[in-house]
Amino acid sequence: MIKEEEILVTGGSGLLGRELHKLISRANYPSHRNFDVNDFPQIEQYLNKCRIKILIHLAAITSPPTVDEIPLGAMYTNITGTTKIVDLCATFNTKLIYISTDYVFSGLDGNYNEYSPINPVNKYAWSKLGGECAVRMYDNSLIIRTSFGPNKFPYEKAFTDQWTSRQSVSIIARKIVRIIKEKPDLTGIIHIGGDRKTVYEYARESKPDVGRLKRADVDFKVPRDTSLDCSKYKALFEEE
Repeated sequence: MIKEEEILVTGGSGLLGRELHKLISRANYPSHRNFDVNDFPQIEQYLNKCRIKILIHLAAITSPPTVDEIPLGAMYTNITGTTKIVDLCATFNTKLIYISTDYVFSGLDGNYNEYSPINPVNKYAWSKLGGECAVRMYDNSLIIRTSFGPNKFPYEKAFTDQWTSRQSVSIIARKIVRIIKEKPDLTGIIHIGGDRKTVYEYARESKPDVGRLKRADVDFKVPRDTSLDCSKYKALFEEE
C-alpha cells in the first residue's frame, strides 16, 4: 500500500495538481522554485531528502498557442524536462506516472485505443509525445493519456463538431488516484476519460446555457475527433 507521503507531484499548482491535492493532501507538491525539472542536481537533492515511491509528472507548458509562440521553451520543459524526470526516477527506482494528452492522435478517426497510430495535431502534442518517448525508455512507468477541463466549462461557446472523451478535472483526478491506490504496479499506457461526445455536449453538463461554435469559426486548428477508447481502464476496474 502506497502512503500519500511517498508520492510526489510535479506541476502541483496547475488545474489537475490542485484537484489531486484535495484527494491526496499529504503527498509532496514542491514548487517550481524548489523542484525545477530542468535542474537535475536540485531535483536529485530533493529526492535524497525524502522517500518517494511514485512521482506523478504534470509539470508542462500545456497551452497550444503558447507552445506555438515559444516552441523551444516547450521543448525544454515538456521534452528535456521529462527526460530529466525519467533519469531521476531511474536513479531512485521510483515509479513514474506521466500525464499525456489525447492530442497525440490525428483526430481523423476517434475512439483511439492504447495501440492506435500516433500523429500529433500541433506542436504542443509533439512536445508531449516527445515526453512519452522518454518515459517509454523506463520500464517502471505508466503513461496516462486523457483530456480534462475545469469543473465548470469556462467559455461562452463550445464546438458542436468536435468529439472528445473529456471529463471534468475532478473526475479525472479521482480516476488517477484510483489507479495509484488500487493498481500501483500498472505500467505501460492507459487511456482514461468519459464516453465519446461533442465538446458542446460536454460543456452543457456544467454550463447548460453554453453557446454553439463550429471549428470553421476559429482561426486555429481544431482536431475533429480525439475521443479515446477507455475500455482498458473500465476492464481493470470492472466498470461498464
